[in-house]
Amino acid sequence: MTPQTSTGIVHLTDRTPAVTGNEMLASLVPPPQFEDATFESYRADPAYPSQEEAKTTLQRFSGRGEAPKRGGFFRRAPKETPVKPGVYLDGGFGVGKTHLLASVYHALPARRKYFGSFIEYTALVGALGYKNTVDLLRGADLLCIDEFELDDPGDTMVMTRLLGELVSSGTKLAATSNTPPNALGEGRFAAQDFLREIHAMSDSFQTLRIDGVDYRQRAIDGHAIVLDDASYAQAVDAAAAAGSASDDEFSTVIRHLAQVHPSRYIRLIDELDLVGLREVRVLTDQSEALRFVAFVDRVYDAQIPIVATGTGLDSVFADEMLAGGYRKKYLRAISRLNALTHSASSRA
Repeated sequence: MTPQTSTGIVHLTDRTPAVTGNEMLASLVPPPQFEDATFESYRADPAYPSQEEAKTTLQRFSGRGEAPKRGGFFRRAPKETPVKPGVYLDGGFGVGKTHLLASVYHALPARRKYFGSFIEYTALVGALGYKNTVDLLRGADLLCIDEFELDDPGDTMVMTRLLGELVSSGTKLAATSNTPPNALGEGRFAAQDFLREIHAMSDSFQTLRIDGVDYRQRAIDGHAIVLDDASYAQAVDAAAAAGSASDDEFSTVIRHLAQVHPSRYIRLIDELDLVGLREVRVLTDQSEALRFVAFVDRVYDAQIPIVATGTGLDSVFADEMLAGGYRKKYLRAISRLNALTHSASSRA
């Protein structure tokens, strides 16, 4: 069922956004959800001491840590561990890695600093070329890379080469991990794979393991919310009356995502207050599923609620996918989809 026509309703499938290299560069800032993130607003779970330990280390990395206390008259002050030019946050999804990464961005006094996902940086290289990207980023004080990918060897090597050149010119780096191989488990070996790829740069990174449970699930009871046709139409019309909402059949969106580069997905949802997906079905094609994950990441970054009919969005990925190499990505997307459908419900 399609809601009644409204000037505030748009269709994602009608949008074919184009993004220039300079626009990509200008957009390398923390997403709206984390534009005010600070170390003070990060709520470490006392059940997992590694969260508070990571925060303390990152504060020091950002120049916000306290100097070690001196000993007595006849005792030397504790020896400080040298601060490395890069930090790598390794852990499961929903433990606050992106919040901490954004806190580093905001806390570090810098004239030039950038914050983006791995896919945004590789898209920048694709749009401008490797040399032009290096020239643009060289001299930056800080580069934050969220969700560093290891599933594309070519992109991984391009990025590690780029980071190597930037570190050698004085740029500080902060990254979060995203390891696809299920056999590696819970991200513990993501850092090893990343550091292995950057070879000579490995000594430049301090790896911080962050344990914990998904904070998004702490306040959510049950599964993603599924609406019937009437409730869906009401939600889309209400959002459209107050601003702008999208309304599309799920399968048409999945096909459309294949025609748009993932770096442009953020433009698909420009100025939307709600995303509507009708007749959601289970995804069994890996490429379709991974594109949908990238789309969900952008919707979550923008904190746009989702309403949907059909299959629950927490069941959108086939069982064999959840048992495969990209399990961690799919579970993160499910966590975010659950949160976004509950967000839509709370606004109703």
